[in-house]
Amino acid sequence: WGAGGARGGARPPPLPPPAPPSVVPPGAGPGRGAHRARVRTGFDRLAADGYRLLSGRTVGVVTNPTGVTAGVRHIVDVMHADERVALTAVFGPEHGFRGTAQAGGSEGRYDDPATGLPVYDTYLKSGQPLADVFTASGVDTVVFDIQDAGARFYTYIWTLYDCMEAAALAGKRFVVLDRPNPVTGRAALGPVLRAEFATFVGRRPIAQAHGMTVTELARLFNGEFLDRPVALETVRMSGWARDDFFDATGLPWVPPSPNMPTPETALVYAGTCLFEGTNLSEGRGTTRPFELLGAEGVDGRWAEAANALELPGVRFREAYFAPTFSKFQGKTIGGVQLHVHDRESFDPVRTGIGLLVTAKRSWSGFAWRSDHWIDKLTGSADVRTMIDAGAGPDEVAGAWQDALTAFRAVRRRYLHYR
Repeated sequence: WGAGGARGGARPPPLPPPAPPSVVPPGAGPGRGAHRARVRTGFDRLAADGYRLLSGRTVGVVTNPTGVTAGVRHIVDVMHADERVALTAVFGPEHGFRGTAQAGGSEGRYDDPATGLPVYDTYLKSGQPLADVFTASGVDTVVFDIQDAGARFYTYIWTLYDCMEAAALAGKRFVVLDRPNPVTGRAALGPVLRAEFATFVGRRPIAQAHGMTVTELARLFNGEFLDRPVALETVRMSGWARDDFFDATGLPWVPPSPNMPTPETALVYAGTCLFEGTNLSEGRGTTRPFELLGAEGVDGRWAEAANALELPGVRFREAYFAPTFSKFQGKTIGGVQLHVHDRESFDPVRTGIGLLVTAKRSWSGFAWRSDHWIDKLTGSADVRTMIDAGAGPDEVAGAWQDALTAFRAVRRRYLHYR
């Protein structure tokens, strides 16, 4: 358990010692043939403890398709069927509770056909309007359980932030159930957001690859950023270590969003998502989003230039593909595919910068999006202006080191896994 960050939050009763890895928590699995995971998520530990933390409370859950047990049952279905939990509402983020909406969309307000529970839409709501949603739902405790991808611009962590802020305004308790950072929690990497560039893809000054779990982020938000801290409780995982990639956990991977199909996507996402800020495809509409990048007129010179950088842990293949939607829909385009051969040494952010630098140098058609979306993704105008001025990857990365060092010092205070 984690208690409230640096500025408040009651400490809940202790949980029993973690069960051996071969044990599936009661109520968490589907019965015979249940998958045995080495890591137990926050929810699986909560269920194993008989939901004591939620006893006597009226509960609403912020979740999406990733909110599953080790036995791939959805936590809403599990809790709804358990008389020990008074679950009365569900709150859906971007892409929706059941995950049917594409990027920039949600499922709206509806009653869930499987449980009959009211599902409220949180997407693009914050502050008092979101607090009003929590008040209207009638819950006294909001529970958050969503799988993150480890990057600042993956919006679920800002759904977490917005919901914490709104829960504080509405006088609700807030419980965060932990899940692994799929790309490890070893280090924070990349530029730190500047306040004037804050949007829903970055509310507060954290690193582009934050290297934290959602409970650690919740404690950081509560302790450093929220003007009015929420009554926060967290349920940690057992069995997870900071250098664990997702495949070491034994947990099932459920795509957190339609274009995050595998843990390998998450591995590169913190760097290659930067191509959303350009006129090149970031691979949406293919079976390898964020691993395939390209545009009309790009040829093998880009892969050659990228390989010449000798970036650690990755090689680039000349690739041709035809996206089925998004940029260049239905057109055959050229570009690169990333092949990560040593994920221990691979740096996704530096790789993303190297690819931007070489794309601009090797393809005359390169352009930033006219709205300078790249500035929102990187957290400042520095990356764009330095690349335009001819800077190389090392020079660009050097510009964010002081801010990154300062963030790492703050981050250390909120880490609770070794």
